[in-house]
Amino acid sequence: MFDSQNCTVVPDDARTDPGVAGAGILLSFIITAGLSIVLSAVIILYELRGQSKAKISRKMLQSMSDQQIITGIGIQCVGLAKMTTMIPYHFFIVWMLSVLSTATHIATLLALVNDFRRDWVLRWLRQFLMFVNLVLSCVSGIFVLMSVMKGLEPTLPIACVWRVDDRPKPDDAALSVAGTIAVLAGNCIVFVLGVWYLHSKRQPWVKTVQVFGLVVLVAIAVGSTVRVILMSQAFGDPDLPLRGASEKDWSFGQLLSVLLLIMPLISAVEIVRGEMKVPSPLPDDRKPLFHEEEKHNVRQSFQPNPFWGSQASLFKK
Repeated sequence: MFDSQNCTVVPDDARTDPGVAGAGILLSFIITAGLSIVLSAVIILYELRGQSKAKISRKMLQSMSDQQIITGIGIQCVGLAKMTTMIPYHFFIVWMLSVLSTATHIATLLALVNDFRRDWVLRWLRQFLMFVNLVLSCVSGIFVLMSVMKGLEPTLPIACVWRVDDRPKPDDAALSVAGTIAVLAGNCIVFVLGVWYLHSKRQPWVKTVQVFGLVVLVAIAVGSTVRVILMSQAFGDPDLPLRGASEKDWSFGQLLSVLLLIMPLISAVEIVRGEMKVPSPLPDDRKPLFHEEEKHNVRQSFQPNPFWGSQASLFKK
């Protein structure tokens, strides 16, 4: 149980937390996000030129994106569960990793939107994970915002933002508050646009959206990565006293996080060897997703949810 006494006595330093800000954890997020965005750009470029179906790249991208969004949700759950002991430094790193996760799976959505439209299960599962990630990110962002607005001491637990009075703030507090609010609003806007884009059946300007959206997401990902690297003990110089240097050490858990990046490569090898089949993408920018004469055809390129609406007639087939 959280004791209010923890908010009145300010410790001289704080413990490190390699499970959240360790070198392997951060590298796993950064490498996965970087590879996913690069693969998204490659797929979009290939589709713009009409040169290749990029089956291997599509499969690797989907695997990495799934890994990124699940780990992003997981690390945010850990951060919120440990908010009575986790200091703002670690909590902010968790939040930045969630922003990096958001940029990754939205970039994947831009590149693989036709795949998700073709299978309603994948589409709604992706939406559900995006919504969970958004809710957790907004809750974490509110804690970060309150810690900045109240000038919370860096060695106090993040949960103390609801128990302490306003304290002296640094000179750049206003800029930090504005930036935090902008990130919170951006997460909500990106989610709404992503869901709309996923369900829109007629998009003659789909390539423009893909290119512009990818540029914005690259900027978000780069900004989050640079912020994490500069402030973390593992790679940068934190602005608070930390007890020990365990976040720089490479333990089994840190190595395991990086080794899991091999899994998408195994899927790529299976595709090359013919052990796994990947359907070809459909040129939905040149062919309408939903034809009048195909409205009762189950094999249409935009597969609707069969549990409600006019598409319930699919069960009558």
